[in-house]
Amino acid sequence: MSSSDRRLDPRRKPRQVRGELTRERILTAAAHVFAEHGYAAGTTNRIAERARVSIGSLYQYFPNKDSILAALLIQHIDRGSWAGADDLDLSPGTLRTAVEALVRDAVDNHRDDPQLLRVMIEEAPVSKELLDTIDRHGKLRTAQVRDVITRHPDVHVDDVDAAAEIILFTVEMNVHKFMAGPGTIPVEVFENELVAMLTRYLGGDGQSSARTTPVR
Repeated sequence: MSSSDRRLDPRRKPRQVRGELTRERILTAAAHVFAEHGYAAGTTNRIAERARVSIGSLYQYFPNKDSILAALLIQHIDRGSWAGADDLDLSPGTLRTAVEALVRDAVDNHRDDPQLLRVMIEEAPVSKELLDTIDRHGKLRTAQVRDVITRHPDVHVDDVDAAAEIILFTVEMNVHKFMAGPGTIPVEVFENELVAMLTRYLGGDGQSSARTTPVR
């Protein structure tokens, strides 16, 4: 493990409910402080004050604000599995509804304060734990998308694996950019346009003639 990774490691892993609650209170306070003051001005003193813990108590759990931000981003990513993917109606004629569920779930997972989302995207330091979390999350989400498009009778794509990767990348990159930016487009309009684009792609509009039947 590199020295930079060690800087991001929490100092204390809570073993009791009280310790876990204190850690969560620090992370919640940090989210508010980073959103309100930005990362540069979001000092550990401000975080401790907002969490109503002493600065010494904060340092028992996190060595610095970089480790706090890294923990926030890991927490954010871990909460991002596609809830409800197993309960979708995959009968003919429901492709757009399934895509809507995917897009809306991604949007809902990014309804944090835009400023906080920007801070996490732009400022969070890279650690092995973060990279492992991103990899684990990516594999889970890709498997969920692949399962849906494999089983849906309205999907016509040449390569299911490639399609799952493309769908996930398109949704996550666009949702991240949209939700973190100020923007003037209403969320509903953004969702509708993204859903329309992905539905046309999966349904075969503009598709090569290599496949004429739904994937199985």
